[in-house]
Amino acid sequence: MSSTRRSPRTLAVLLALCLTGPALVACSGDDKAGETPAAAPADVGAEIQHALDRRAGAVRRAAPHAFARTVGGRRAFREQQETWYANVTQLPLARYRYRFDPGSLVRDGDGYWVTVDEVMQLDGYDAEPVVTPDRYRFAPAGGSGRMRLTSVTDRAWERAHQVQSQPWDLGPIEVRAGAGVLGIFDADSVASAGSLLSSIEAGIGDVSAWVPYDWSRSVVVYALSAPTFLDGLEDVPGDDPGDLDAVSFPAGAGTRFVLNPRVIGSPGADRDRLVRHELTHVAVGTHDDTAPVWLSEGLAEWVSVRPLAPEDRRLPDAALTAAEAGVGDLPDDASFNDDDSQAHYGLAWWAVEYVADSYGEDAPWLLLDALAEPGADEDQVLDEQFATSTSDLAKQADQLILATYAGATDGPEVVSSPSPEDTRSP
Repeated sequence: MSSTRRSPRTLAVLLALCLTGPALVACSGDDKAGETPAAAPADVGAEIQHALDRRAGAVRRAAPHAFARTVGGRRAFREQQETWYANVTQLPLARYRYRFDPGSLVRDGDGYWVTVDEVMQLDGYDAEPVVTPDRYRFAPAGGSGRMRLTSVTDRAWERAHQVQSQPWDLGPIEVRAGAGVLGIFDADSVASAGSLLSSIEAGIGDVSAWVPYDWSRSVVVYALSAPTFLDGLEDVPGDDPGDLDAVSFPAGAGTRFVLNPRVIGSPGADRDRLVRHELTHVAVGTHDDTAPVWLSEGLAEWVSVRPLAPEDRRLPDAALTAAEAGVGDLPDDASFNDDDSQAHYGLAWWAVEYVADSYGEDAPWLLLDALAEPGADEDQVLDEQFATSTSDLAKQADQLILATYAGATDGPEVVSSPSPEDTRSP
């Protein structure tokens, strides 16, 4: 379980550069090495905009023949675009269009490369459009002046601009929807759609009962059998996406999450708890952007176990071992997701348990709100509002862990190997 953070102080998944800008303009970082924007005829820019408009219109209308007429190039590219069209037209599009700056045109033989903004808003899931930059190549169709798309792939440019391809860009997908949840599956994972959507639907209700903030009560989740999208995420907790059972990430003004293929087909209490953890990040949204990681992740764990009976709230044995040895302080942001991350998650969870038990169930959220204030100092807030400190919270968490788990024969379980709900989770 993990979430990326949008605060510059914390770990973040940067899906692309300049996502909210009005348009991508030509600059030294927009072009390939050694390229210079071309002085293209005025009608070239107009024709490329017309081609983009026709493409977007065909997607919105779900008009395959009109879409096919906007695509040129080699057969393999045209087939890839057919797959992309079949993918995107499954999505509930409230808004879909392109925009570009003619100043970014770069001539390439008989065609032109251009930086493009894709503007997409999913109906019922995105409060605002998600704007993603990319680089497309257009060439005239036959001898006419009409432009057709011949490539959407410039690997060097995409790496330089940290562009994150979406599942519908990577291969065939299967879209399934539930009450408040849009699931992106593929042929090998779609068999799990029913149970997973039910789990997320239930999780939305559970999380909404505990998170005090207004949120859409809807989420987009990627549940794919191949790890391609997950592996492509950068700056994730622990730096290895494959180690994570799930990770939440920003998409425009909202948050989505992706599941590791190994947990998709494993229904049950463990996966449900993992889902609730990630949904808590979605529901909290930007409220924890300036919070310490221990509080953000401790809250997500705390909420995730609320529907479970106390005896079913499992703890990693690394957390019990750390509590037995004694922990001097809560982990800081830089070390939270190091090799001791499982112990840190358990410690953070029980620090929040202590705050809630001692000061009331609203107290963890009041603490989060206080730390969200501009210029808030963690030590000062803890001292003034709760007469405590991070070192005292660590001591109290240790004591609660030992009282709950140490030597218990009929209490909650301590697990010795990672499972979906207690594997690394920022």
